[in-house]
Amino acid sequence: MDRPRKPPKNSGRPTDAPRRDRGPARPAAAAEPPRRSPKPAPRVETAEAIDPPRPPIDPAAFSGARASGDALAAIMLETDGWADYQLLDSGFGRKLERYGHIRIVRPEEQALWAPRLSEAEWARADAVFTGDVEEEGPGRWRFPKPLPETWPMSFDPVKFSCRFTSFRHTGVFPEQVAHWQWMRAAIGRAVAAGRKPRLLNLFGYTGLASLVAAAAGAEVTHVDASKKSIAWARENQGESGLDHLPIRWICDDAMKFVQRDVRRGARYDAIVLDPPKYGRGTNGEVWQLFEHLPEMLRACRTLLSDDPIGLILTVYAMRSSYASFHELTAETMAGRGGHLASGELFLREAEAAATPVRRRLATSLWVRWTPEETR
Repeated sequence: MDRPRKPPKNSGRPTDAPRRDRGPARPAAAAEPPRRSPKPAPRVETAEAIDPPRPPIDPAAFSGARASGDALAAIMLETDGWADYQLLDSGFGRKLERYGHIRIVRPEEQALWAPRLSEAEWARADAVFTGDVEEEGPGRWRFPKPLPETWPMSFDPVKFSCRFTSFRHTGVFPEQVAHWQWMRAAIGRAVAAGRKPRLLNLFGYTGLASLVAAAAGAEVTHVDASKKSIAWARENQGESGLDHLPIRWICDDAMKFVQRDVRRGARYDAIVLDPPKYGRGTNGEVWQLFEHLPEMLRACRTLLSDDPIGLILTVYAMRSSYASFHELTAETMAGRGGHLASGELFLREAEAAATPVRRRLATSLWVRWTPEETR
């Protein structure tokens, strides 16, 4: 899905500006009697227009066939950083991070507290993002000194390039490491048992999850509606020296893709979803998270094989509740048994000499379905 664009600004010209004086007004022509047009027939709202048809309710969703796992037993997954990434500090609605050798400052609504480090430390940043405070809002980067267009990072064995985008992102979401580690272990167990698991990565962005899964032994289908993201992902594959791995890079609308795969009878052992709140597909298709996610999850359930590894959903809508997505996934997976875990993803601040405090910054919500309880 492409990133949302802000509507054009008003030109600033007042709509009720007085006309310039053009001299005496001309005499008006004789007014014709108004012509009566036939009244339009009253519009009749059909039942479908007032209340769109809904999918049939699965009785299993309200029976003991639901997956185990309590929505109130939240699991908080944190990323402590690694050699190429650290959350250095946060506060006053900002966060200071290190991506490789580049230090950047970006807005962060969750950082309600005061920074631990001095303003001088923040001023050492190599790049500062300014603009729309919304997570997906456009803006611009300010560079105190010249920087390369791209720079390298790695998460063994995956190597990738970062770059500054107009929507504040750099090509990697560090908190996803918690999912990568779980996925790598689960795929490794399947491979050790003699399987060649198939994984579907929807809204795959720059391909890091796809590369981690493929390196662990999975056959991967990566789907994203952005040609730029697909090209970036393939560049990352080449930089990692993983061109030999079985990855299908598909530029397509995620919803249309899963619907076609359902009709084709395709099956996957694992599915990863990281949908945006809003986006557009390859042909202008509109994606609205709260409107379209239930339908997509139903399609994903159909696509899961009879011997699945699991399904992971991540949502960057922090004003929502992970429990809502837990209950939606529980309803969707009813009848398949299994176990549901859910909670939030966190980044933990790096150690700082000035204080022993290391706060956790919430970044996103997640739900994971597995055929049996796992960690």
